[in-house]
Amino acid sequence: MPPPYRINCRGKILELGARTHLMGVLNVTPDSFSDGGRYLSSDAAVAHAEAMAEAGADLIDIGGESTRPAGPYGEGAEPVSAGEEIRRAIPVIEKVATRLDLPISIDTTKAEVARRALEAGASMVNDISALRFDPKMAQTVAEAGVPVVLVHMQGTPRTMQQNPAYRNLIREIGAFLKERRDAALKVGIDRGQIVLDPGLGFGKRHRHNFEILGRLNEFHALSCPLLVGPSRKKFVGAALNLPPSDRLEGTLAALAFCVAGGAHILRVHDVEAALRAVKVAQQVVRCSTQPA
Repeated sequence: MPPPYRINCRGKILELGARTHLMGVLNVTPDSFSDGGRYLSSDAAVAHAEAMAEAGADLIDIGGESTRPAGPYGEGAEPVSAGEEIRRAIPVIEKVATRLDLPISIDTTKAEVARRALEAGASMVNDISALRFDPKMAQTVAEAGVPVVLVHMQGTPRTMQQNPAYRNLIREIGAFLKERRDAALKVGIDRGQIVLDPGLGFGKRHRHNFEILGRLNEFHALSCPLLVGPSRKKFVGAALNLPPSDRLEGTLAALAFCVAGGAHILRVHDVEAALRAVKVAQQVVRCSTQPA
């Protein structure tokens, strides 16, 4: 079983470790790689958040800017302004916060978007830049006292898949995450509120992602909860050359390895199916670590 942690999402406590938690993905964007455009209207977005909660999501991750890299299923997503992110995401966060008693995470690299989202009812920040892209983000998170997800990424969303290379994959990711964790601590972010994500698909070749899944347990040495997001990603469909809409089975296989490796939170699109797969994987882990 993974080491236990306790994070405080503004009074909503997540006890991590005893079971794997699910973060439901809600993209309010026109150009996300998997579901771009499906939840652009606030009514559709809120309905989907409610459906994910009903299916068993423990928290909802809402994002107003796509980080889709260029590939066979579309060009790389264009960056958007903080104002556009706010226009897309904040009304949805406000409505979801009044309807669901679940923590809401804002998926953004911009401090102003994070601040507005936290005012609207969010209680967690998911920053794929690990506090690097906006110099005000670290202080915004520290002052709010909310959990923050620090993600490993080589390059930027528009360049990360052009030619990712590593001498020692796990060691380099671990060193990056340690440096970003320590940088967060220096600005006053509480250690107990830091979550680390090895960044599947963010500056990784297909084989890099599979190696991360197989060696996920090595990141526990960083002494922070682990969040992993394999859902529908390109490497999942690589072996069969499948588009995002046909990657459910591959995603579920990847999720099982995440559970085996001790992931605390899994970021998923298909909550109901993910929960079923995770429950079975958890039984395997429990019975192998606590034999009768």
